Amino acid sequence: MADKLRFEPDDLLQEQLITDVHVVPTRPLAVCAIKSINTNSRQYEGPLWTFALDTGEARCFTRGDALVESPRWSHDGKTIAFLADREEPGTPQVHLIPFDGGESRQLTHLARGATAICWRPQGDKLLVVGYATVDPDERAAGCDRQDGAVAEAPDKDAPQVCWRLPYKMDGTGYTLDTRQHLFLIDVQTGASTQLTSGDFDVLSADWSPDGKRLCYCRRRTEAGKEHCSDIWLMELDGDQPGEARRLSFDQANSAAPAWSPDGRWIVFSGSLDEGDAQMRMWLIDVEQARVEPLGDEGIEVMPGDLHWRRDGSEVAFIQVVRGLQHAAAVAVPGGETRAIADGERHIGKLVANDYVVYSSETAASPLALFCNRWEGGEERQLSHFNDWWQDREMPQVEYRRFEVPDGDGGTEQIDGWLLTPGAADATRPGPLLVDVHGGPAAYVQLKFSTHPYWQGLCARGWSVLALNPVGSSSYGRKFSARLRERWGELDLPQHLAAIKQLRCDGLADDCIAITGSSYGGYLSAYAIGHSDLFRVAVVCAPVANMESHFGTSDSGYYADAYSTDGEPDEQRELMGRLSPMTTIEKVRTPTLFLQGADDERCPRGQSEELFVKLRRAGGTPAEMVLYPGGSHHVFGEGKVAHRLDIQHRIVDWLERWIDEPLPEPKSDRQSGGKTDDGK
Repeated sequence: MADKLRFEPDDLLQEQLITDVHVVPTRPLAVCAIKSINTNSRQYEGPLWTFALDTGEARCFTRGDALVESPRWSHDGKTIAFLADREEPGTPQVHLIPFDGGESRQLTHLARGATAICWRPQGDKLLVVGYATVDPDERAAGCDRQDGAVAEAPDKDAPQVCWRLPYKMDGTGYTLDTRQHLFLIDVQTGASTQLTSGDFDVLSADWSPDGKRLCYCRRRTEAGKEHCSDIWLMELDGDQPGEARRLSFDQANSAAPAWSPDGRWIVFSGSLDEGDAQMRMWLIDVEQARVEPLGDEGIEVMPGDLHWRRDGSEVAFIQVVRGLQHAAAVAVPGGETRAIADGERHIGKLVANDYVVYSSETAASPLALFCNRWEGGEERQLSHFNDWWQDREMPQVEYRRFEVPDGDGGTEQIDGWLLTPGAADATRPGPLLVDVHGGPAAYVQLKFSTHPYWQGLCARGWSVLALNPVGSSSYGRKFSARLRERWGELDLPQHLAAIKQLRCDGLADDCIAITGSSYGGYLSAYAIGHSDLFRVAVVCAPVANMESHFGTSDSGYYADAYSTDGEPDEQRELMGRLSPMTTIEKVRTPTLFLQGADDERCPRGQSEELFVKLRRAGGTPAEMVLYPGGSHHVFGEGKVAHRLDIQHRIVDWLERWIDEPLPEPKSDRQSGGKTDDGK
C-alpha cells in the first residue's frame, strides 16, 4: 500500500465547500452549491450539483468557472433559481435554469443585486431580498423610498454620516447608505415590485402556502434597538404590499421564520436578551397572533433555516448539544424533540422534504453531503467532493472529558477535542497547540476550512487540544452565563488544568503553544499575560481592550454590555482588569498577531494596541500581519492568497519558537501576577 501524504497548509486549495443545499418539496431531488478554489487563478468558483435522494445519483448541473450561490427549486421541481454575478461582478442577480436541460437566463436586473430567493408555491413569483440605496443625509426620512430596484449604488467616496447605531457591519463596512428590502419578482418578465421600505433591514422571508401572505424577519426602528429583530406578517393585495403587522415582541433576536404547510403556524428561532447568542425555537399561532416557546428551554438551535415535515407534524433543525451539531426534529405543537442524525460530528447545512439532507464534517473526515429518512435509519452519503482526504495521513481524534476547577472552589468536567499524530512512528510526547474557540458563547468548530493547520501540525508530530470550557454554548444557559463578568478568570484555569492532565498522561511535553481567533484571540492574549506556560502564541483578531472594543466593534455596544452585564461607566474597573492590554507589557512569549485590516467585529486597533505595547516594552519577539480588505472572517472566507498566507505563517511561527524556552523575567516584571499552573 502506498505511503500516505502529509496534510499541508496548501491543502485548503483542494477543499470543496458545500455552501448551500435545497430540495424539491414533493420529489426526491436535492441541489447544492459548491465553493472551490481554482488552483491557477487562485479565485473562488463553483457549480451546482443535483442529487437523486432515492438512488444517490449525482450530476454536475452547471459549469464551474463562476461562483453560483443560493440555489432554490421551484415547487414543481422543473426550475432552479440561483444567484450569480456573471454580468456585473459584485452584484448578484437571480438566474433561472430548467432542470430538464437548457441554458440559464438572467431574470433580475436589480440595481444593487439580490441576496436571498424564495419561490412562491404557485411558481409565478419570487420573493427576493435585495439592497436598496437610501440617503443618510436625510436620516430616517431618506429611507422611505420605493426606487430600490433602479437607484444606483451610493458614491463610495461620499461622506459617511453616522446618526444612529449600528452604522457599520463586519464584511460590509458603512451601512447607513443602504438597506435590505423585499422585492416581488415576476418569473416570466423579471418585473420587480418593492414590497418594503423604511429605516430597517429585512433579513429573511417565507411565503404562506396559499401565496397570499408572507412572513419576514426585519430589524427594529426604535432608537437604540435597531440591532434587534422581529417577525412580521404582510398581506398582499395582488402584487402590491398590503397591511404589515408585527408578530413577535419579547425576543430581542429573531430569525428564520418558516410557515407550516397548512398555514396555521410560523416557527422561528430567537433569544430574549440583546447580545445573547444562544437561540431556541418559538411558535406563532398565526390566527391568534400568539407566540409561545417550542420545545424544552434547554434545546439550543444552530442559526439557520428551519424545515417543516410535509404533514406539518414536525420541524427539522440543527441542535447543538455538548459541542456537537445534530440533525433533530421537534414535534408541533407538543415540543417533543428527537434525533435524526447524531454522533461525534458537526452537521451543517440542513434541508428536508420526505428526506432530511445535511452536510457533515469531523476532525478526521471531510465535509460531505448525506441524507436520511425522517424516521432515521441508514444514512446515505451523497457527495464525494473531498475524497482526496483518503490519501492523507489522518490524525487520531478523541473527544474526551477533563476534570477542571469550576472557579468556586470545586471541580467540574468539560469536553475537549484532542488530535494526536496518526503515524505509528510519531515521537511522543510532542509539542501541544491549545486552540481556543471564539464566542465565548460558542464551541469548538470542526471546519477544515478555518484551521487546516490542525491536521498539518499533527503530521509534523504535534498534538492539538481544543476545549469547550465554561462560557461555551450548547451546555445549557447556566454553564454559558457563568463566564459573564469573568472572562479569562474562569476559563484560563480550566485550560491550564486540561494541559496539566495531558502532561501527566504523557501526551504533552514542556513545549506548549496557544492560538485562537476573536474571543479565542482574547483568551490567547490574556493567557500569555497571566501564565508563563506558553512558549509561543498566535493571536488572531482579538478583543484587547474591552472598553474601546465596546465603542469600535460593529456589535460591541450590545454584545459587550451583555458579557459584562453593564455599560462601560458601570463596569470600567472590570473591563480594565479583564483586558489583555493591561498585562501585555509583561509578556515574554513570542507572539504573532494576525488581523483583517477591515475587520469591524474586532477592529484592527485591538491587535495594534497589543502589538505596539509589546514591541514598546522590548525584548519579546512580536510581529503583526494585516490583511488588506480582510474582514473578521478572513481566516476562512477571505482572499485565497490571504488564507494561504495565514496557514503558512501560523505553522512557521509555531515551529520557529516552540523549542525555545522563555527567557528569564526581568526583575521589574517579577510581580506581574503570572502563574505557572500548567507545570
